[in-house]
Amino acid sequence: MLSGSVHPDFAGVATSLSRILPRGKPGGAAVCVYHRGEKVVDIWGGTSDAAGKPWEEDTLSVSFSTTKGVASTLLHLYVDRGLVEYDAPVAKYWPEFARNGKEAITVRQLMCHEAGLYALSDMIDRGHEILDWDGMIERLAAAKPRHTPGEAHGYHALTYGWLVGEVARRVAGMKPFGELLASELAQPLGLEGLYCGVPIDQQHRCAHLMARGFEAPHEVRRRNAEKTWERARRWDGRLARVGITWQPSDALSALAPPGMEEVEFNGEAFRASSIPAANGMFTARSLARLYACLAGGGELDGTRLLSAETVRQAATEQNRGMGKVIPISMRWRLGYHRVFTIGAKVPAGFGHYGFGGSGAFADPARQLSVALTVNSGVGTPFGDSRIARIGGAAVRCADRRSPQRLITGG
Repeated sequence: MLSGSVHPDFAGVATSLSRILPRGKPGGAAVCVYHRGEKVVDIWGGTSDAAGKPWEEDTLSVSFSTTKGVASTLLHLYVDRGLVEYDAPVAKYWPEFARNGKEAITVRQLMCHEAGLYALSDMIDRGHEILDWDGMIERLAAAKPRHTPGEAHGYHALTYGWLVGEVARRVAGMKPFGELLASELAQPLGLEGLYCGVPIDQQHRCAHLMARGFEAPHEVRRRNAEKTWERARRWDGRLARVGITWQPSDALSALAPPGMEEVEFNGEAFRASSIPAANGMFTARSLARLYACLAGGGELDGTRLLSAETVRQAATEQNRGMGKVIPISMRWRLGYHRVFTIGAKVPAGFGHYGFGGSGAFADPARQLSVALTVNSGVGTPFGDSRIARIGGAAVRCADRRSPQRLITGG
C-alpha cells in the first residue's frame, strides 16, 4: 500500500516503488519526481523501523553518499556569488590546507575527486573521530595526497564532505555546515526535510537503518572488518601479479577504514553530526525539489538558486576512466556523477547515489528530477538497482507524458 499522490502519466513510477518495497519484512521507501517544474510523484510506503512503524510523508532517512550532491550544490552557490573560483587553490580560502603537497590543489580537483585525499585510513584511528568536524579539518589540513593531485581520480567517499564543506564554511563566515544548508538551500526552496546534522527535536522523524550488518554486535562487526581487510590485501597482490593496477585496499582505505565498525549509524550522535559525504538525512520530497531547481537551470517556482551558467559548469564532465577507489568510470562532474538507469538513457543527467540504495538526479534535457530514500538494503557505494529502476521508470514516463490531473491516495 502506497500513500501520497501521482500524476497518471507517472503511474509507472508508483508500480516500480511497490515492487522494490520489502515483502514480508520491515523496510520502507519514498519517491518524489518533478517534471517541467511540477511535482508529479510524491509517494511512500513500508515501515520506518523493525517494529512496523509506518513510513510517513515527513520521514527522514540517512542517505549516505547522496549527501555529496547536496553539499556540492551549496558550494556551487558560493561560486555563483563570486566567493569561490573553481580553478583557485583551496588554500586561498583555507590557508592551513597548504601543507604536504597540497598547496596547488584546486577547488575543481576537490569536486571531481582528483585531490588524492581519499584515504581516510591515513587520518583516523577510531571511527568516532568522524563525528568531530574540527578534528577532521585538522587531519585533512595535515594530510598528504596519495597521488599527485590532478593526475588521477579516486572517490573521496568520506573525506569529500569535509573538504567541500570547509571551503563553503570559510567563505560563509565559518557558520556550522548544517546551518548553511538550512539558510542557503532549505529555506529559499521550502525544503522541509534536508539535514546534515538532525536537530534532536527532529530525530523522531528518522527512519531506522536496517541494512545487513549494521545491527550486528560491535565485536562481530570488528571481526568482519578485519577479515575484509585481510582479503583485500591478498587480492592486492593477486591483481598486481596479472597487471591490474586497481587495489582493493585503496577502496577500503576510503570506504571502510579500520575503526568505522564502531560507528552507530542509528545513534543520536551520528544523526546530529555533520558528515557531508555520508550522513545527510532527507525526505525524497526535499531531494527531488532541490534537483528540480537544477534541472530547471537553477530556478524553481520563481526562486533562482543558481545561474544557468553555473549549473552548466557544475554538470560538465571532468574525467573518465577507472578510479583509484571505484574501478568503474563515474564520469565525474563537479560534485556529481553520471546517471545510471535501467531501460532509459540520460546523457545530460547528473546527480549522486548512495550506499544503502538512495539517490537523486537532475536531467535538464527533460526538466526532470528524481529522488529515492530507503532504509533497508546495502547495494554498492552508489546505490543499487532500485534507484536505477525508479529512475528508468520516471524517464520513460516523462518521454510519453501528457498533462492530466493528479491521482491522490492514502
